[in-house]
Amino acid sequence: MFSKNFLKKISSREKVSKTFLEKQLNLARIVIPANKCRDMSSPVAIGEGLKVKINTNIGLSTQKTNLNSEIKKMREAVRCGTHTVMDLSVSPNYRKLLKEILALSPVPVGTVPVYEVAIEAEKRRENFDKITFDDIYQALKRQAEAGVDFFTIHAGILKKSVQNLIKKKRVGGIVSRGGALLAHWMYINKKENPLYANFEVILELAKKYNITISLGDALRPGAIADSTDSHQIDELKVLGELVQRCRKNNVQVMVEGPGHIRLDEIPANMALEKKICHRAPFYILGPLTIDCAPGYDHIVSAVGGTVAAFYGADFLCVVTPAEHLRHPSLEDITNGVIASRIAAHSVDVLRFKDEWQKNLSISKFRARRDWRGMFNLAVDPKKAKRYRKDMSSADKICSMCGKFCSLKITEKCHFLK
Repeated sequence: MFSKNFLKKISSREKVSKTFLEKQLNLARIVIPANKCRDMSSPVAIGEGLKVKINTNIGLSTQKTNLNSEIKKMREAVRCGTHTVMDLSVSPNYRKLLKEILALSPVPVGTVPVYEVAIEAEKRRENFDKITFDDIYQALKRQAEAGVDFFTIHAGILKKSVQNLIKKKRVGGIVSRGGALLAHWMYINKKENPLYANFEVILELAKKYNITISLGDALRPGAIADSTDSHQIDELKVLGELVQRCRKNNVQVMVEGPGHIRLDEIPANMALEKKICHRAPFYILGPLTIDCAPGYDHIVSAVGGTVAAFYGADFLCVVTPAEHLRHPSLEDITNGVIASRIAAHSVDVLRFKDEWQKNLSISKFRARRDWRGMFNLAVDPKKAKRYRKDMSSADKICSMCGKFCSLKITEKCHFLK
């Protein structure tokens, strides 16, 4: 699947042995999204025994169609430390943007191909409910040939799932865009999910191009009132079956997860995925632990993401302050990525010596008021420097305590040294 030199490069970046990497790959507990058609300078491994990774979503919306702004967001996300990006465009100009992202992104790129199908149906002035699996396959094939590294495939929501939702309604309904499109298609056509019904065909294509399948959680809870409900668990069981089918066909696979989840239910959700989905890497949105903080959902997500990563989540999807409110700005992307990095690092520092050493070093710099040393190791050096800009780097105090700086005072207590 991968050359020895490629695995050596990954093991060096991940700071693990090549033997460990190969073992985890063989056990399918990690994935390395890397399409055969595309070279990238910063490949990444995701999964058990590795540092927690993060993904950032960008893309054109039906209202926001400026390509340059999305390229800037991609570059900003990479600067801030994202490990992958996903293009979730739902605009007629999506192909041009995806082409540029694939050419410019140093990190793996993912998509939700059913969005392309919806866009093309709109262009033809057709309803999405009229699409066929051939329409879906052609979109998958175009994106595979273009070099997309991982696909979100919503194959876990079935015709019976829609029937169950009618019988037992939710507060939040279906918040997955791909899931909603497919649910409506099944409701109108009275047929099984075409992604599920033709899953083996999708796997043949994924294997040919070495595309990682990310099994989408179409029924993730969109409100904490729906947390860990029967709809979510029923879909998770289907995803467990699909994980086995991916592995049988030698296709890399990870599983996407919630969503809005109560804080006390996060550990159980992580354990359930690892058990039902056979320890496949777990890729989660949030989870968001409360619903009442619009404008601050990046903080809510960081709270949930930290707990989730501690209990086994491998891959966090960035949630920005714009979640539920608007198309994210460049600043929203910055804030979202940094919040997710803090969540991931809060867990990595407990597990990896180099992350612990980084914190120890910055603590020593802080004790000496060595601002430049602190900046070099900060999660966001740019912001730290901006906050410090009004004071000289030679000043051994900050403007909070001034001459009453506790550290400066205790330096005079020789018995404390």
